[in-house]
Amino acid sequence: MDFKNIHIGDLIKNRMESLQIKVSDLSADMGCTDKDMNSLLQAETVDSDLLLQFCKILEYDFFRIYTQHLILYAPSTPPSKVVNKTQLNIRKNIYTPEIIEFILELVRTEKKTKEEIITEYRIPKSTLHRWIKKYEK
Repeated sequence: MDFKNIHIGDLIKNRMESLQIKVSDLSADMGCTDKDMNSLLQAETVDSDLLLQFCKILEYDFFRIYTQHLILYAPSTPPSKVVNKTQLNIRKNIYTPEIIEFILELVRTEKKTKEEIITEYRIPKSTLHRWIKKYEK
């Protein structure tokens, strides 16, 4: 999955196909016409209320895709003043299995070097090496 360029209409279509749901059935559940549904499925973005409906009907968290995009491409910056120790662990365990698999796939296919991944996604070097050691068996 390409977390950088998200086309939500395509992702919704893929989920519909995997569940074998017809456009007419989904449009009836969403309370719109087939023509409107086809327009939504071709759209690169969808209103958050509509996306929430898709999540419920198709039983899939499409918002997670955007969260993963933020983790990879807009990592949080460290706070300027650390008030207490709990603030230091803000980013702990933020990497989902999907993100780990995405990063490891980049390494496996040699699309990016380890150094490029560390720099571009701001993943600590030790974390990347731990993933490779743990998941590449």
